[in-house]
Amino acid sequence: MLELLKKQNPSARYPRLDTVLFLEEFIKKYDGEFRKKRLWQALTKKMMYQTFSLILDYLIVSGKVSVDAEGKIGWIYYPEDVEKRLKQAHLFWRKHEK
Repeated sequence: MLELLKKQNPSARYPRLDTVLFLEEFIKKYDGEFRKKRLWQALTKKMMYQTFSLILDYLIVSGKVSVDAEGKIGWIYYPEDVEKRLKQAHLFWRKHEK
C-alpha cells in the first residue's frame, strides 16, 4: 500500500502516526458529515492539505473510510461488529465460485 502511495507522489512527506490516528478519530466522530475540503477546514489540529490528502488516501485504500455519492467521508471499519454478525446463523461467508 505504501508503494502505491509512493508511486502516486514520490516527493511527498509522510505523516507521523499520531497525525494519522488523530484524523482517524476525527472522521469517526464526524462520520458522514463533511466533504473532503470542509473536513480539512474543520480539523482542530491544523495540518497541510497535502498531508491530509495523503492520510485520507491511505484510509480509503486500507478500507477504513469511504466516500459516498455526495462526496461525504464516512468511517466504515468496524471489526467488532463483523465478528458479532458472523456468529449469527443466517450470516456467513460464502466463497465465490466461478
